[in-house]
Amino acid sequence: MRRLLLQGLLSLILTAPARAQSLPILPQNPPELRWREVRTPHFRVLYAGGIDSAAQRTAARLEQLHGPDVATLGVNPRPIAVVMQNQTTVSNGFVTFLPRHAEFFTTPQQGFGLGTVDWLDGLAVHEFRHVGQFEKARQGVGRVLGPLFGDGALGIAAVGVPQWFFEGDAVGTETALTRSGRGRIPNFNVGLRANLHSGFNYSYQKAVNGSLVDNVPDWYVLGYFMTSYLKTHYGPDVWAKVLDKYYRFPFYPFSFSNGIRRTTGLRVEQVYARSMAEIDSLWWVQQREQPAATPVRELKQVGVGKIFTQYQYPQYVNDSTVLALKTGLAIIPRFVLLSRHGGEQVAYVPGQINIPEMLSVSGGRAVWPEYQQNARWGQRIASELKVLDLKTGRITRIGKGQRYSAAALSPDGRRLVAARTDAAYHHALVILDAQTGTEIQALPNPANDFYQQPRWHPDGRRLVTVTLSAAGKTIAVIDPSTGTSKALLPVTNLNLANPQPWRDFVLYNSAQSGIDNIYAVSARTGQTYRVTARPFGAYQAAISPDGRTLAFHDYRATGARVVEMPLDTTTWVPVPTATADIPGPYAAALTAQEPAGRLVPHLLATRADSVLPRYGVRRYQPLAHAFNLFSYGVVQSPSGNTVSVGLRSQDLLNTTQAFAGLGYDQVERTFNVTGALSYQGRFPVLDADVTYGGRDAAIIYRGAVYRDQWQYARLTAGLRLPLNLTHSKFLEAMSLGTYFLHEQVYGYDLPARKLSEVSPNSPLNALQTTLSYVKQRKAPARGIAPTLGYTFLGTWRTTPFGTGLEARQLAAQGSVFLPGLGQHHALRLRAGYQWQDQMQYQFAPAVSFPRGEGYTSFDRLGVSSVDYFLPLGYTHWELGRLLYVQRLRATLFGDFAQGNDFRGAAAQLNYRNVGGDLLVLFNVLRLRTPVEAGVRVVYRGAVGAWAVEPLAFSIRL
Repeated sequence: MRRLLLQGLLSLILTAPARAQSLPILPQNPPELRWREVRTPHFRVLYAGGIDSAAQRTAARLEQLHGPDVATLGVNPRPIAVVMQNQTTVSNGFVTFLPRHAEFFTTPQQGFGLGTVDWLDGLAVHEFRHVGQFEKARQGVGRVLGPLFGDGALGIAAVGVPQWFFEGDAVGTETALTRSGRGRIPNFNVGLRANLHSGFNYSYQKAVNGSLVDNVPDWYVLGYFMTSYLKTHYGPDVWAKVLDKYYRFPFYPFSFSNGIRRTTGLRVEQVYARSMAEIDSLWWVQQREQPAATPVRELKQVGVGKIFTQYQYPQYVNDSTVLALKTGLAIIPRFVLLSRHGGEQVAYVPGQINIPEMLSVSGGRAVWPEYQQNARWGQRIASELKVLDLKTGRITRIGKGQRYSAAALSPDGRRLVAARTDAAYHHALVILDAQTGTEIQALPNPANDFYQQPRWHPDGRRLVTVTLSAAGKTIAVIDPSTGTSKALLPVTNLNLANPQPWRDFVLYNSAQSGIDNIYAVSARTGQTYRVTARPFGAYQAAISPDGRTLAFHDYRATGARVVEMPLDTTTWVPVPTATADIPGPYAAALTAQEPAGRLVPHLLATRADSVLPRYGVRRYQPLAHAFNLFSYGVVQSPSGNTVSVGLRSQDLLNTTQAFAGLGYDQVERTFNVTGALSYQGRFPVLDADVTYGGRDAAIIYRGAVYRDQWQYARLTAGLRLPLNLTHSKFLEAMSLGTYFLHEQVYGYDLPARKLSEVSPNSPLNALQTTLSYVKQRKAPARGIAPTLGYTFLGTWRTTPFGTGLEARQLAAQGSVFLPGLGQHHALRLRAGYQWQDQMQYQFAPAVSFPRGEGYTSFDRLGVSSVDYFLPLGYTHWELGRLLYVQRLRATLFGDFAQGNDFRGAAAQLNYRNVGGDLLVLFNVLRLRTPVEAGVRVVYRGAVGAWAVEPLAFSIRL
């Protein structure tokens, strides 16, 4: 998630003493929450904040799904914990085995993806299938690895299973076992459909690894059609058989493909080709049954062509201008004004948009929801409203700290209607003052129906919204003055969205023909009409102020475009009122194959708590469960420098991490014992690290070589305060940390020692304080470096206790990022200064030393550098199954430094190094996560020599 990217950036810019701050910062909830636990025979559901009813129902749903959801995998999953995250407005869910648990984020989606199933019910079906998939790994090699690695063995055994299988199989399960899984929703696969019909039939390598040029459907879409193809042609348990063969011995290249071949006789490339050919054929048959395409006029839009770019969610500003959201691989999201008379103007670049399935414009202003991350608590993410004055560019923030997921301005621009799901999973429509954000009214919702994409009626008195209940969806007209509601359509299994009232009609999106298009219903007669017939999908109807023109975004393989057509009711085609969507490819067959294909949808249609079992509830105290061992055996130590045998622990609420183990230093061939603890449940993070180990080193003293073995004990302890300050198009973070370091040695017999080493009579007792700050503009997918921003890192190290070795170091370094000469080019200017008193001890460097040089310690060190980042090409090069190259890029740099040393006699050394990096972004063995590697060439000016260095990976600071 986006918010995690910034936390990763913080971890990179923050330096520390040896082995300090080694355990990462994880997202936590505020400490004042009181947690409770529902226990069933197979689940522990943890929750806080008044969500008791939803937690009980989720626990009951999971228990009902325990057998049916994983029946075709042939597993019986062990009990598992589920954490309900209700302090965030992010719509998400996941299962992990590090440590093994699931997390359900309780705010529902506002878009098409929700379908007609309750959000938490849909999560239960999808995520528990992942539990079954991971449980499948506990056989064959996994059974051997389990005692060696704990739950971490599941990841090791499953390393060769592609991500498209995990997500595609789970989407297939939600499609088979619910009335409205994503496999039944055309919007889910519209990108793939457009690609195939437009002749963009990509290779399997490109389909798996993605592209920085074209729209390549994600793991969910690709995986759904590939896994469903084999299920429908080879039986519902075909993937269980594939996994049985794979887990016998998975550790060789393309072992997963070999498991498919041994089960079906097909290689994975053949499964991909056949599934794409089959769905393309099915879609062409469906396309030929559609009416002729509605003619449209496309507004002029800039930047469309070779690189995937799209315009969505149009809203009229006046009769000839619309506001739309522009996104793409080459740009960060922005709102643009499109004129019928030509031209495009950037209106505003938003921050972290909260899925803008509906943008609203009225009275010269626009409103949309944005995420607002709590500075300290990663699991507390609000969703406030941003109101933009389109004339002045002034932004007003409405509902700071609130949970608004959709909003619309009234015709006079004075009020807002917003959809909200609170921490207790209660859904509501609220009316707000558009100037102050004051809540004027919360509409009654005794049945707790879910509201999607509300709009004001043109009369300014009534509201129109999609409502989702246990029986399905409808479009309702609500009168806030009386609290009465009128359904315009039958409540059915029809995936409705984007209602737009106009005169006596409400236009809306529906997939009742098998393709998303715009329909209308008469509020007076109930008659429904087909308004558009576009080949891939027409979305987000908007009506011009004069009522003569209809705008919407029309999907294309190269990206959606904003188009217009005359708004003429005489051209609308009357159609029967639909009662269900046409199921997508494979949906009906998957349901028919499932042993519980008819049982589960019936269960999910029952919402009344009275008919569900209730389970016991008890208080859950995080500190009592702080230690949760999840991995052991051969693991990476926190320092990352040794091979270790040890234990790793992390509690289910991310408050406490611990590591303990025996390490082996491969350089000096010595052993050490390490223990590390990080408690992150309070405002400052508390860290402690203890290591006892051996050293084996040699020195040259007076012409002779002396070697010795000795022991050392090291303690590091301290506090850090990581803050996420992002609130706009810039990623912004700050971190402050203070650490104490004590190191003592025993059995040291060498006749001399290096200044940087601790001796038996001279222990080290040091303090380090660091302050780091970063603010960088978001980068698009094709970006290679920030094009605007700056960073700062200040370091103060000292030995203030008057015992043992003495040294001091003060350093500061800052960087400025600026745009380069071309698109995605960037310039970085960096400078730093380090002062230290190192008569007895040498601290590690706190500023960047010139590239191509080994570090030399100076009393005074000034450094500066200039970097120019530029892309060289975006490619789709393939080398069979082995390699897929996506991008070539380069960095040209110059590093300059001057060091002065006053130990004994004054000395000065100047560095003038120039060089360049050539880096390739590629995927190996079809692993979706790309690797960036290359080579660095440096001319070392001080000695007049060239140096060539390999770059295994690149980290940008």
